[in-house]
Amino acid sequence: MGLAGVALVAVGYGLGRWQDTPAPAVALPPAASASAATSEPAAPPSSAAPASSQAPAPTVYQTLQAEAADALDGIQAQDTQDEGGGQNVGFIAPGDSMRFDNVAFGAVPATKLEVRVASDGGDGGQMAIHLDSPEQAPVGVLNVTSTGGWQTWRTDVVTLTKPVTGVHTVFLTFARNDGGEFVNINWLLFQH
Repeated sequence: MGLAGVALVAVGYGLGRWQDTPAPAVALPPAASASAATSEPAAPPSSAAPASSQAPAPTVYQTLQAEAADALDGIQAQDTQDEGGGQNVGFIAPGDSMRFDNVAFGAVPATKLEVRVASDGGDGGQMAIHLDSPEQAPVGVLNVTSTGGWQTWRTDVVTLTKPVTGVHTVFLTFARNDGGEFVNINWLLFQH
């Protein structure tokens, strides 16, 4: 009886190992029609894993505080009355610029930029977004309109004309037909 039990275990082990072994690629005969009755068990599924086609996970972008830019040209930080407190940058006029180094966009493209702005300079003026050099064509432009006060804040959204991936230096440049100050910025946040 004990010998019969050992034999059954050995046969079961051998059968399990046989089922785990992938079958060689051979042409199979045509499948029997659905109406044909068969008592043969179905062939075990292949143990080969399918190729991975999982898409990369989107980067969760960090808020870029304007006053923490790597370079401010013609722009000054000041205390803000926006929610959360802290500082914003202001006194922005045509010809001014900001720079943020090593912004990591990841493999899933950023397609828009949220900008927290305040303006009492009247409508007009633009903020252009450039990658790697302020001389490059902009990937997005914000047309600045009045928010009703230099500390009356609104979040505007810029659609990027070119999806952005990888790591870049981001430049913001400012232009307007007259030479007056026209916008304050608290923060920026790229989105997918």
